[in-house]
Amino acid sequence: MVVSVTLSLYIARQFVFSVVAMIASLTGIVCLFDFIDLLRRVATRPDVSTNVVTEIAALHVPYFSVEILPFGILLGGIICFWRLTRSSELIVARAAGISAWQFLAGPLACAMLIGTIATALISPLSSAMYRRAEELDQQYLRTGGGPLSLSSGSLWLRQADSQYDPKGVAILHARGVQLEKGVLHIHDVSVFRLDRNDKLVMRIESPDGILGDRVWELKSAQTVRPNEILHPLGQMNLPTDLTVARVQESFSSPETLSVWALPSFIALLDRSGFSSIRHRIHFQSLLALPMLAGTMALVAAGFSMRPTRRGGVAQMIGSGVAAGFLLFTVSKVAEQFGNSGALPPVLAAWAPTVAGLCLAISLLLHLEDG
Repeated sequence: MVVSVTLSLYIARQFVFSVVAMIASLTGIVCLFDFIDLLRRVATRPDVSTNVVTEIAALHVPYFSVEILPFGILLGGIICFWRLTRSSELIVARAAGISAWQFLAGPLACAMLIGTIATALISPLSSAMYRRAEELDQQYLRTGGGPLSLSSGSLWLRQADSQYDPKGVAILHARGVQLEKGVLHIHDVSVFRLDRNDKLVMRIESPDGILGDRVWELKSAQTVRPNEILHPLGQMNLPTDLTVARVQESFSSPETLSVWALPSFIALLDRSGFSSIRHRIHFQSLLALPMLAGTMALVAAGFSMRPTRRGGVAQMIGSGVAAGFLLFTVSKVAEQFGNSGALPPVLAAWAPTVAGLCLAISLLLHLEDG
């Protein structure tokens, strides 16, 4: 028992060293290509300095490190286990009666710990830095009005409205939306106030309005109830949970939100009528990252612990790399199905990880028991 624990700790140290070195190397390569792409984009903007490009590229580093983490664990694990097999250390351990499941416990725990740290600590830092990079990119390298310009100039949202019913809702439609100096202006506004049974209580029409401090300020508003005529009301305030920042975030990429902020923001999107599918998939993917990291460690072990005397080692290692990229492709395809609504977000995020785990366990069972 003591021998297996000591051996597992020794292999875990070798595994962590290889994985960290591989993650750093892959992140550096990806960041280099990202920096070159930013230089290409800034070539047509002589007023933008290289310092801005460097800052944006540096702010992308944590994001790329989290994205590249599964591949870093896969390739680092393959190198680690192949080196230990080539030096006959793993062969001697298995000949001494120590099973692969015993000495893989340490690397598996380390891989899942790395995934947990990436989800709980690095991901919030990554989201904050990525948000700042998006702001700089929008300010210096892009043209357009920001995230709201992608909404075709209109806005639909659904929010709670307890003035007439504790469980009532208000549906707001603005045919024109502009963001000027941090103030959200809406034009040609229609608000439908419904009770808990989705029965229309009142409709509000307003030519203009702004999003103030937790309130929609509607100008020259007119109200009409069922079977009644329009009634001029003038200035009207409609309470809301939204702020300008939250409206902008709803159009921004989910990567700009911390894993700790995503649950409450998803609930806010659902209350406000915005689609939360992308945010749900991103949140579930972050939760699945520790298991995905452990899966990649097992896949690396299954494809690289073949004894060199049997031959075909290079083919097995190549198959391991191909399996990792295949798993990545499947995860991206599942993500697209999830974004389209064809798959539930939980299934789209977890299915590739579970499939890879089944593959890894099957390989190790075949390697261990024949």
